[in-house]
Parts: sequence; structure tokens; C-alpha cells
Amino acid sequence: MNFRAIRALIRNDLRIYLTDRRALIVGILVPILIAAFFGYVFGGNGGETGRIPLALVDEDRGAVSRAIAADFADEPLVAVQTLDRSRAEQQVRSGKVQVAALLPQNFGAEATRALRGADTKPRVELLIDPSQAMSGRVVEGLFAQHAMHEISKAAFSGDAASGLQGGIELPYVIAIKVTAPAKIPYNGYAHSFAGMTTQFILFAGIDAGILLLLTRERGIWQRLRSAPLSKTEFLLARTLATTLISLFQFAAIYCAAVGIFDVRISGSVLGFAALAVALCVLNATFGLMLSSIGRSAGATRGIAMVVTLLLVMVGGAWVPSFVFPSWLQRASLAAPTRWAVDGLDAMTWRGLGLDAAVAPLLVLAASAVMCLAIAIWQFRWED
Repeated sequence: MNFRAIRALIRNDLRIYLTDRRALIVGILVPILIAAFFGYVFGGNGGETGRIPLALVDEDRGAVSRAIAADFADEPLVAVQTLDRSRAEQQVRSGKVQVAALLPQNFGAEATRALRGADTKPRVELLIDPSQAMSGRVVEGLFAQHAMHEISKAAFSGDAASGLQGGIELPYVIAIKVTAPAKIPYNGYAHSFAGMTTQFILFAGIDAGILLLLTRERGIWQRLRSAPLSKTEFLLARTLATTLISLFQFAAIYCAAVGIFDVRISGSVLGFAALAVALCVLNATFGLMLSSIGRSAGATRGIAMVVTLLLVMVGGAWVPSFVFPSWLQRASLAAPTRWAVDGLDAMTWRGLGLDAAVAPLLVLAASAVMCLAIAIWQFRWED
């Protein structure tokens, strides 16, 4: 056996691997980033985890309801904001708040009388985002805990209240309402397809940018430059071609989503189509930007993969953004991927109107303009 030749082949393979920055980045850095991200999001070493966004509507404004609100403000599992009824309903319907608890007028007085034996019980409404059934159950349990504590204190002495909380029935009734429009069932595949479509559309942008870099490396660039095209015309042609390819990919993915997984465009069809076009234009300009600032295909692909994976992670494409710590939820609004995923969610399973697509469209358009401006600024036409 020729051990010298074997050693030489091993040394050569190791040398190639260690000098390939793309392999090092993708093979080592990407798994570290992904593992660190998910570890942090789901608790890490006991750090902050995402709290359930809760809207509390206090139409009673009595001593009991104010005490319940104060208890919820100190509750580590929820992030409470006090809203009026119409605002709370809108926030839950749009997905900005997972649960809203509505305390009616005279809640404290009626609940206190019910605890003492009266037949009439106040009716507490819980409005729940259709994708957050578990959060609804958590809030329902927390409400029972805090409400019983405060109602018992109001109805009896402190000692008597402590003994009563374990064995009596609730002095109020819970009315749970899911905020999806009528006849629109929640489909978990809808969010998954929104996230994965956004991710792989951006991957297509990476491929388009790398292809242009390869034309430089392989000597094809001079032949392209000999064509009767100006720099502006060339960039426009590349943008339109990549946009059309991305739209085909987008349509194929959502045809499978609709045909196999029963995903439905329950909101504005026009808004959905506009978001699809905006995302694909962003993808095309993203690819152009990569080809303009990249120096080699291999190195650029590795860096672009890391950037794209970070964008889709913080954008809620893999796991919904509501599980993020509060600071990361705010920071993720700087990522166009967050707006793309939220916009597609709004047009599909949330069943929202065209107005819900306006903000995501503006963010995607602004991001595309920024990428295009960088591409024009950095594009090396004369090389």
C-alpha cells in the first residue's frame, strides 16, 4: 500500500478545505449561529424568553379590576398593555397581541356577589389569536389565579380568602373568542410556507448574484460587455430576469401550498400578489448588490448565506417572532424578512384586508431601492 501517496492526498484535501473560506463559514460558523440563536430564543442558560403579549381591557375600573391589572403587570409570563376594546380587538386580529382579556363593567361587584352565593356571574371575554391557542390557555389560567386572589380579598378577610381559593368555583364565566374572520380556520402550514418561501426566494437571489460573479471569473464578462447594452440597461435586464424567475418559484411553492396543504388566501388577493412582486423585486436587487460588492464567487456565497440565514431567523421565518425576547422582537422590525412573513400571514390565514399589506410593501420597496442603489454605486462595469 502506497502510504506516501495516501498522505499526500490527505494533505491536499486538508489544504483545499482550509483555504476554502466558503466551506469554513458554511460548515462551522452557520451551525454555531443557528444553534446559538435557537438556544437563546428558547431560554439559553435561564435568560429572558419571549413573554405572551396581552391586552387588558378594564371597562370596570373598580378596585378589583385595577388590582388584577396590577398583578398581571408583575407577571413574568406576560407583557401587558392596557387598551380599549376596539384597539384590543384590532391588535389581536393583526397578530400584534396574542390574547386580550376584557373585563366588563361592574365586574368586581358582580364577581364578589357571585363568590358569596349570588346566581349572576360577570362574563369575561378572552380574544385569542387563532395561532395562539396555547397562549390563550396560559392567560386563562393566570387570570383565574389573579382574579380569585383579588375577588376573595374583596369578598372576605385575608385569612378567609386563603382558605376559600382551593375549593370554590369561579365567580365569573369565560367567553373565548377566536379572532379569525368567520369560516376561516387557522392553518399552521400558512405561516410555514410564508417563512420558507421568503427564505428560498432570497437563496435564489444569492444564486443570481454568484452567477454574475462567475461570469467575471470565467472570462465571459468581456463578451457580455460587447453586447449593445448600457450599464443601466444591463442592470435592468438582470433585475427583471431574476424577478421573473423568483415569481415563478413563488407561484410554484404556493400552488403546492394551496393544492396539497389547503393554504388559502383569505385576505386581499391584490395585497398577496403585490407582496409577492415586492419580495421578488427585493430578491433581484439583493442579488445585484451581492454581485456588485463581492470579489469572488466562493467568498461571497459563504458571507451571503450567513447574512440570509440571519435575516430569515430574526424575521420569524423559522419560528414565529412572538417567541423572541422583547428586545429581539423590536430589533427584528429592521429586517425586511419580518415584514414579508407578517404580510404574507396577513393575506393568508389572518384574512386581513389590503390595508394590512401597505406597511410590508413600503418596507420591501424601500429595501429593494437601497439594494439597487448600492448595486449601481458599486457595480464594476469596466472590469
